[in-house]
Amino acid sequence: MAKAFASQGDMTEKEISFTKIGPGLYAFTAEGDPNSGVIIGDESVMIVEAQATPRLANKVIECVRSVTDKPISHVVLTHYHAVRVLGASAFGADQIIMSDAARGMVEERGQEDWDSEFQRFPRLFEGHESIPGLTYPTTTFSDSMTVYLGNRRVEIKQIGRAHTAGDSIVWVPDAQTMFTGDIVEYHSACYCGDGYFREWGATLDAVKAYNPQSIAPGRGDALIGVEMVDAALAATRDFVDSTYLPVAQVAARGGTLKEAWDAVRAACDPKFKDYAIYEHCLPFNVARAYDEARGIDHPRIWTAERDIAMWEALQS
Repeated sequence: MAKAFASQGDMTEKEISFTKIGPGLYAFTAEGDPNSGVIIGDESVMIVEAQATPRLANKVIECVRSVTDKPISHVVLTHYHAVRVLGASAFGADQIIMSDAARGMVEERGQEDWDSEFQRFPRLFEGHESIPGLTYPTTTFSDSMTVYLGNRRVEIKQIGRAHTAGDSIVWVPDAQTMFTGDIVEYHSACYCGDGYFREWGATLDAVKAYNPQSIAPGRGDALIGVEMVDAALAATRDFVDSTYLPVAQVAARGGTLKEAWDAVRAACDPKFKDYAIYEHCLPFNVARAYDEARGIDHPRIWTAERDIAMWEALQS
């Protein structure tokens, strides 16, 4: 019997921070748990990422109400993962926005992902009984769309594949501030189990091309100032490359998944073992990197059963 995933034993409630990252812009963070973003316009509020449950979404709403009484009109979901989307009903928004690709992934693997993440993250899914079902968008877009919150323009775009095939970023041009979802992390491991290792770096370059002055990343502290932004971009790139390159070398010589695991631990442990959710992400990252290095372009669907089988194989 395999030992439990690291995340299954993490039952300590995290301390919430609500950080101003620009005029009317906030990052809701919680010590490596999934972040949310807040964009306050002249007339209404946009939320970026909905959290795993309505219970957690209500913590975001409490923070919003500490700074504005404007209605929440839009929720943007940067990708399909359950811990990001299943709290959406709590916001009562007029529009829930996803890329077409992300919406397709809800259809293709949304229930399997929910079951998988529910097994892996018991703390995040406390109060799961209030989830009404899979979260589907009311509005989708193919490449980009623009939303006006009164006079404030918000751009929602796909700029490349990284964390998933459907990743979007949210750009607020008047403040040169970006909400990246899990394309960028800060002192948190990247979850690459549904990712595209060989494309991630180009997507980070596309983020940098905007010259953001602040970023709300997918996990970890808000990034305020170009120096902190650049450090997070560099660390995210290093994490992704340091995971993929050792696996690619193992796969090229016909090595096993377990050999790939050992090679990644040797490369990544010295640099990243103190990052949030590192131990949780590592087996999924190695498994996806091993698939990609062997030519499996479209990430295979994670199920609760596949999770366990993979973890047992790595420990055998």
